[in-house]
Formats: sequence, C-alpha cells, structure tokens
Amino acid sequence: MPDRAPQPVDRQLPTDEARDLISLARDIAQREIAPRAAEEEDAGHFPREIFTLLSRSGLLGLPYDAEYGGGDQPYEVYLQVLEELAAARLTVGLGVSVHSLSCHALANYGTKQQQVEHLPAMLGGGLLGAYCLSEPSSGSDAASLRTKAVRDGDDWVIDGTKAWITHGGIADFYTVMARTGEDGPRGISAFLVPGDAVGLSGAVPEKKMGMKGSPTAQVHFDGVRVPDERRLGEEGQGFAIALSALDSGRLGIAACAIGLAQAALDEAVAYTSGRQQFGRPISDFQGLRFMLADMATQIEAGRALYLAAARLRDTGRPFAKQAAMAKLHCTDTAMKATIDAVQVLGGYGYTADFPVERFMREAKVLQIVEGTNQIQRMVIARHLAGPEAHRTG
Repeated sequence: MPDRAPQPVDRQLPTDEARDLISLARDIAQREIAPRAAEEEDAGHFPREIFTLLSRSGLLGLPYDAEYGGGDQPYEVYLQVLEELAAARLTVGLGVSVHSLSCHALANYGTKQQQVEHLPAMLGGGLLGAYCLSEPSSGSDAASLRTKAVRDGDDWVIDGTKAWITHGGIADFYTVMARTGEDGPRGISAFLVPGDAVGLSGAVPEKKMGMKGSPTAQVHFDGVRVPDERRLGEEGQGFAIALSALDSGRLGIAACAIGLAQAALDEAVAYTSGRQQFGRPISDFQGLRFMLADMATQIEAGRALYLAAARLRDTGRPFAKQAAMAKLHCTDTAMKATIDAVQVLGGYGYTADFPVERFMREAKVLQIVEGTNQIQRMVIARHLAGPEAHRTG
C-alpha cells in the first residue's frame, strides 16, 4: 500500500517568528517524536529526553515572558505549536500543556522575587512541572479538597494526597492547592513545592487504557515543609488561582485534541487512498468520502474555536466561556474522529499495526481531564443563564 504523507496544516500566523516556531515544532515532531511514539507508548516509556530537547529549543515556555526565559508568544501561537506536538504524540503535547499549566500560578500571581528565583529554570532550564488540584474524593468538586497546609513559624506543613496527577512522582516541581483556612473555596492557598521535598512521594502510576507513556499517579504529602516564600498569591486565593489556570489549560487540552484528531484524519486519508477494493481505491466510495469530509469539517471548526478563544485571551478580554466551549467541542471531535478513523481502516484499524486504535484509546481521556465535558457544559450554561438556583429544605 503506497504511503501518502499528510499535508501540513495551513496556518494563519501573526509573525515570521511564529512561522519559524511552527517549523521547528514540526521538525522535532517528525524527527524525534513520531518515529518512536508507538513503540514507547506500548512500553510505557516517558520520553523525558524530549522535554529536555523542547526546553533547550525554547518550546517549553512559549506563552511566558522572555524576561524569565519564556518565549513571549501569544496564546494563539503557543496553542498551534502544542497541536503540532500532540499530533506526533499525545503524551508530549499533553505534557507540555500540563507543564505550562503548572507555571501559571507563579507567572501570574507570584512576587517579582519569586519569579526571578524560580521561573527561569521552570521555563527554559529543563525542569518539568505538575499541577496538583484533584484528590481521591474531590475531582469535579475541587473546592472540597482536603489536603491541608498548617502554618508553623515561617513554614507551612502540608499533609494529604493528590490524585490523577500528570507527571506525578517524576516532576521537578508541583503547584499545589491546599487548605489553609475555612471549608470551601475561600480557604485554599497555592504553593510551589520542589519535587525532592522531604515527605513528598509518588504512588505507583495508574494503569490506563491509553497514554501509557505519560505517568498519572497519586502524590502523597506527609509532613512536607514549605517556607512561606513559596506560597503563591495571598492566603485564601488558591482556588481563584486554580480556576484561572484551568481556563488557560482547557485551551491547551483543546489544541491537543485537535492535533490528535488531525493525526487520525491524516491516517484515514492515507489509507483510503492506497487501499483497493472492487478494483478501485476505497477513497472513491461516497460513504467513506463523506466520513472524511465530516472529520475534516469538525477539526477545522474546532481549530477555529480554540483560536478564537486564544485571541480573546491575548487581548485581555474574558474567555472562560469560549475556553469551555473549545474544550468541549475539540475533545468530542477527537473522540469521534478517532472512532471514525478506526472504522475507515476496518479490521486493520483494530490492530496495533496502525496507530488509529491508539489514537482512539488516547482520545477518551481528553473528555475527562481538566474538567469533564459535563462540567464544561455547566460552565457554558452558567454564562448563558446564570448560576443554578439552590434548593433548601
């Protein structure tokens, strides 16, 4: 069956520098990431060396200030780089998105001294971050988290367990939300915890249906002592910081989802062009052509949706509703596109000889992470109709 190389996505980019960044991301994706993706995912290998390469190449801190080692790029550029990386391997694209999420609190709420001391290593010094909000008993209801930070002189002592943490157990730093006061969202504060802190440990990674190369694990805090100068923002501001980070992080997930969907479409197009049935390529059959057309249309719509939200963010306008819409639509599109790609390939699509079965397994988690798609619908509805009325009695 002849190979048909996928055509690069035709992107509208604001600057020549942005075009160079996309070219760099594509080159790394094609040379270093994609050729090893299937084998390493099957083996459960986390490609830490790729993240080191991305850091050295200036691709691990793109949306942050150049003053601290970032790329000073608008979100619309960062997200399109992320899409290119995710198309090559979701473990890498999602890992970059989570790392960016982990830097958000310090970059946006830290003091100048904190930023000078920590951000350069986080953005361009080869460090890898993790974001710790969810817990075993508080996922969608994040405001009910139980991990506690108790003041002890000039330090805080953190005890508790975080769950579903990407890079859990291997991260160099953790942005941690912990309870420092009353129940509910106003009693939560944010901390920057080093990965080698005494009392911090990662559990055995979860056994997952997809993204086996990306470690997801519980992280235990057993009397972890953190100086007050590692508290980010004001006491009690942690939940607001967490929500602010998630608005941006949802755009990262949306971009990753479109990258994965695009990879599935590219495989489906290549297969239908080379596969012969009844004496002609199966791409001639209307039923399959319509499937491909629908996949491509939903992918383009998703890309336009996440970019529109990113441009709102870049101009300082509210974008939470659009971020939720983008996360919802793009991840649902990834799920549908990968299922359809398996169907297009028929029996071959169900085998590990082709990557679409892996794409389908990977797509599912995108509908869950950083707020399930049911939560996204709640967020959107609140913007449209206001908060839900609470019944009493």
